[in-house]
Amino acid sequence: MLKKWLHRVLPRKTVSKGRKREIPFAQHHIKADELSFAAEKVISRLQKEGFEAYVVGGAVRDLLLGVSPKDYDVATNATPEQVRKLFRRSRIIGRRFPIVHVMVGPETIEVTTFRGGAVSSHNELGRIMKDVSFGTLEQDAMRRDFTANALYYDPHRQVILDFHHGVEDIRNRRLVMIGNPQERYQEDPVRMLRAARLSGKLGFSVDRQTSKPIAECAQLLQREPQARLFDEVLKILFSGYAQACLRQMDILGLKNIHPLLDALMPGAGGSGHIAALALQNTDERLRADKSVSMGFVLAAVLWPHMREAWIQQQARGMRSNGAMHAAMALERQHIDKHWGVPQRYGVTMREIWSLQPQFEIMRGGRPYRLLAQPRFRAAFDFLCLRANLGEVAQETVQWWQNFQQGTDAEREELIHTAMQVKTTSTKSKRNRNKRTNKSKQEGA
Repeated sequence: MLKKWLHRVLPRKTVSKGRKREIPFAQHHIKADELSFAAEKVISRLQKEGFEAYVVGGAVRDLLLGVSPKDYDVATNATPEQVRKLFRRSRIIGRRFPIVHVMVGPETIEVTTFRGGAVSSHNELGRIMKDVSFGTLEQDAMRRDFTANALYYDPHRQVILDFHHGVEDIRNRRLVMIGNPQERYQEDPVRMLRAARLSGKLGFSVDRQTSKPIAECAQLLQREPQARLFDEVLKILFSGYAQACLRQMDILGLKNIHPLLDALMPGAGGSGHIAALALQNTDERLRADKSVSMGFVLAAVLWPHMREAWIQQQARGMRSNGAMHAAMALERQHIDKHWGVPQRYGVTMREIWSLQPQFEIMRGGRPYRLLAQPRFRAAFDFLCLRANLGEVAQETVQWWQNFQQGTDAEREELIHTAMQVKTTSTKSKRNRNKRTNKSKQEGA
């Protein structure tokens, strides 16, 4: 009795060694037909051939939370080669640990062999460099990162196998690391970013023992490859809760890790920053199952840096359009090299930027040529963000909105009106200059 009472009252200790518990359907209420057809087919085939096979990780967690999983992972005791032989449309990938991608219709199921307890090699900081040991289900559960991700669902028996109180932690909306958190972060520093992403996305609190070493270990992320960090940034941006994830990063002490993450941090606040507006829009679209453009998000996140360079070039006497291209040329090498932006996103980002000065010209044939640009819609949406921050007059946005929706006659009238306004403005400016010059001469 005393032991049970102490277990309830005292703070929870770090999860070290798990004992398997079977959670029956009456307690979790997950039906086999809630799984995707592809996941159920892969598991059925593996079990039919005599292998163990379970849905594992985030899909089980999401189903317990009443959320429809976006993808499914399967864990099995079959080796990658055995899985490959069973499924014609499959391929083995991965360097550190081989896994199999099994294609069923349009869906891809990631099949992973149970990981063993031993790790092949670490570097001097404790990071796992190679991991090719296969093991048992119990060993695999110990190798998972968080208790909420160490759940195994068997659709045939409709039971969940829980080794580390994961179901309890999910019900309490708590994120807990399996094993010694500091050692686990040294093995794979990216786990710190996952802690921020999962807690922000799911609205979980991070267990005190899990969060305590993060600020101290955060500098380990600076040694991670740029491409891997960028992939984690993408997961944060496409989580549907990017602002909440960024706030969690700030709370956990994940700072000065990567210039792109530093540029994203102002977007965690209110709506007074272009990154915040872009992230709000992205979160809303993702939660509504609408498409988003990574190039557009990056264009907004990096815009303050680019806008400053654009203004500097104009201050040197360059026209708006030429100043933008000069600024982009100066910043391109820096962004591509130090920010780790892949070329496919960088192209879209730069096209959106390059079209911004062209919105200033609303006469002649230029509006028609701009409207025909493939990136016009993205560039116009970007113009709207800038207008919300006071960088562009709302009248300019409204003119382009009317131009898009207008008939040929209405478009010609808009251009004619814009030319008249431009002529009047130019004459007024000349008259002001003449009066100023005359006053100076009289004063002399």
